[in-house]
Amino acid sequence: MLDGNHLDPSSTHQPASGVDLSILAGPRTAPPSYLIRRVDGAKQLAAYHRLRHDEFVDRQGLFAGTDRDDADDDPRTVVLAAITTDGDVVGGVRLSPVTTTDLGWWAGSRLVVAAGSDSAGIGPALIRAACAHAESAGVLRFDATVQDRYLRMFSALGWTLRGTGPTIAGRAHSRMTWPIDHVQRLADSSKSLLADVLRPLMAQRGGLGPKGFRGDDGALIPDTDLIAACDAILPSMVERDPEWAGWCSVLVNMNDLSAMGARPVGLLDAVGAPTRSHLTRIVRGMSAAAHAWRTTVLGGHTQVGVPASLSVTALGRTDRPVAAGGGRPGHTVSLLADLGGAWRPGYHGRQWDSTSSRSADELATLSTLVADLAPAAAKDVSMAGVAGTLGMLAEASGTGAVLDVDAVPRPADASMGSWLTCFPGFAMLIADPTPITEVAAPAASSPCGFLTDEPGVRLRWPDGETTTAIRSTVTGLGAA
Repeated sequence: MLDGNHLDPSSTHQPASGVDLSILAGPRTAPPSYLIRRVDGAKQLAAYHRLRHDEFVDRQGLFAGTDRDDADDDPRTVVLAAITTDGDVVGGVRLSPVTTTDLGWWAGSRLVVAAGSDSAGIGPALIRAACAHAESAGVLRFDATVQDRYLRMFSALGWTLRGTGPTIAGRAHSRMTWPIDHVQRLADSSKSLLADVLRPLMAQRGGLGPKGFRGDDGALIPDTDLIAACDAILPSMVERDPEWAGWCSVLVNMNDLSAMGARPVGLLDAVGAPTRSHLTRIVRGMSAAAHAWRTTVLGGHTQVGVPASLSVTALGRTDRPVAAGGGRPGHTVSLLADLGGAWRPGYHGRQWDSTSSRSADELATLSTLVADLAPAAAKDVSMAGVAGTLGMLAEASGTGAVLDVDAVPRPADASMGSWLTCFPGFAMLIADPTPITEVAAPAASSPCGFLTDEPGVRLRWPDGETTTAIRSTVTGLGAA
């Protein structure tokens, strides 16, 4: 329980910007007499436990004998403490995962402030610190059970009431949650402007693809069985990591073709670099990837003495194109993903590299999965992550979606928060009346959600509650 002693329910006072965990910043006329830090020593942890015992056991009588529980013995549990310049612990709060397997669902509890200390705003500062730490750790849902006398303070700090909680020792409690909008922010920053920017193209006949395929991963060439896909790599990535940028320029295009059930025919590139050596490294990465996927760079445009840039167009063939907009309410959502590999060095939490260690045969197997399954709808997971890409598939299908968090297949070394928002190397979202439970190695597959009539994407948790990941549509392009 986020319960504390002598917390002024009307106080939302914050310490100055010098305090650890920067969101605690707020206007003050004098510097605070404490800093909020993560506890990493036995002495400070023991002091925090003494504060808790004095408050919750001796003074409030909420617990008999001890307020210790399993969370205190969980090595994943984090304690944040308010520590004075003299080294005294004058407050603290505990954060820990709710589930045995960390799904990105955490709770804050045992918030306590030393008697007579909260005139410095320690309680609200600890609450803000807990929220900041949870978000920085990639947590997707952060809850607390709060004594009703503190509802006003938590609400003023931005927490949302979820429902009635237990009554303990005569004290009524409520369930609250801190609104985490990481997925929404990612979708907004990468995709929300598309409809307005692309409106002139949409006004053209056949612009952005024919009916049923508008805004898809690849474009159908009229009156042919050809699919064309085009992707550009971020210039900062081309500058910083040119060989990896070259590899990814092929990877993302192969994924686009695969999502539509197409087999590759060839590639065209447009590449620029400030120096010959930089250009050589880009081309070397692109060549290695083209060889791995058994396709050919047919031509393009190459220029030196210019800022780093790279875009690649891929051509593929299929007589049965799979659209992202073929899903319908009630269809099962399955995630097909290669869970091998690791975080790309320098891109931890943002890019999972499952492809650079795969053989050509393994990549060929992955690239034909969607074509072999022929589902109602498919979309490759892009930089919008699993949750954002599911929002785009649902938008193209004219639906919404629910994602069962505990059913999402993911690598053991990736937190759920990172996995749902990163670029995962190879991952396909499938919508179909039939759940996809088994696919050829090296991919893994699991049904992990369903399409609904309500727009947006909601995350469903093991307790049956849902949280909103994406409020409505992602791109604004609408149904395909």
